[in-house]
Amino acid sequence: MDPKITALFKKFEKSVPSVLLDQLKTEMPEKVSAERVERMLEMIQVRYDNAQVDAGEAVGLVGAESIGEPGTQMTLNTFHYAGVSEMNVTVGLPRIIEIFDARRQIKTPMMEIFLKSPYNKADKIKDVAQKIRESKVQDIVDEFSTDIFEQKLILKLHVKRLNDWQMKSSDISAVIRSKIKNISIKSDDASIEISLKTKSEDLTEINKIKEKARLLRIRGVKGITQVLPVKRGEEYIILTAGSNLTDVLKHDEVDGTRTTTNDIYEVASALGIEAARQAIIDEVNKVIEAQGLNIDIRHVMLVADTMCVSGKVRGITRYGVVREKTSVLARASFETPLKYLINASLVGEVDHLNSVVENVMINQPVPIGTGLPGLITKVK
Repeated sequence: MDPKITALFKKFEKSVPSVLLDQLKTEMPEKVSAERVERMLEMIQVRYDNAQVDAGEAVGLVGAESIGEPGTQMTLNTFHYAGVSEMNVTVGLPRIIEIFDARRQIKTPMMEIFLKSPYNKADKIKDVAQKIRESKVQDIVDEFSTDIFEQKLILKLHVKRLNDWQMKSSDISAVIRSKIKNISIKSDDASIEISLKTKSEDLTEINKIKEKARLLRIRGVKGITQVLPVKRGEEYIILTAGSNLTDVLKHDEVDGTRTTTNDIYEVASALGIEAARQAIIDEVNKVIEAQGLNIDIRHVMLVADTMCVSGKVRGITRYGVVREKTSVLARASFETPLKYLINASLVGEVDHLNSVVENVMINQPVPIGTGLPGLITKVK
């Protein structure tokens, strides 16, 4: 690079973010004059300065109304993947509420699993998908038959599927034996016979064992109930119903740098709070774009920051962010007023009316612009 141009970039280092300077370096033509680069840098400087929030701007209020107003136009529907009955995706307003409430149990947990080469090619993707999908004993049994009086349970196995999965009946027997106590097992190539070691007075005991055995996991990742390989660009990826980021990342075939889940708490526990903040931003943006709305990303970033600022994910609910407000009236304004007012009365809590909500409640001017510095001087 021309020394003059290098000097120009150094000159603007303090006033323009490095990410913008790096982007200009990669995108500007190879042969370009120093004067032209200086003009470009000055234009970036002006646009960056104009994009910044003015000191004292009520960013919280603006953010809330900017997300809330388009939110009223969202539809209340669930997207369904054709051909796979279990694979639905919650979209629209219900999904936005799910994210901002930071719900631990979400309606449709799912993952996008990216794979390393060569596993992301058409000939390998099916094997990896089957390996990841949670398979239970019931998936490999053609028929369960019970003999209540003899207290026996016979499992007739699906031999072709057993061969496809490169498993033997002895592997299934070993799983059952390790999880269920007080039983004896006999097995051949096509069936498994389970009987109680000590005869029970309770004739329904063998049915209880049948129900327990049916749901035992024999392979795959716990919680991944369905898999769907799809082509994305030049490679294949796996979409899943169900989510288990920690266990999926343990597989050597999986590309851990790109694999994602829509469960914010899983991201937080596996990858940390910074990743959870980014996941909140990405998930909200997905919903907004799918609905054809236009919300500035900085409003979403502000909410994500508020949810993650303590180092844990907290929802915008009375149990999350609202609970930690210092103002009694602000806490009381959200869903359960009596509890907060009584608790504050018992300890003689004082409300200094420093924020927005409590001043609106008592009809006073709102002290917005708390980012402005105060000037204190002695006047003679």
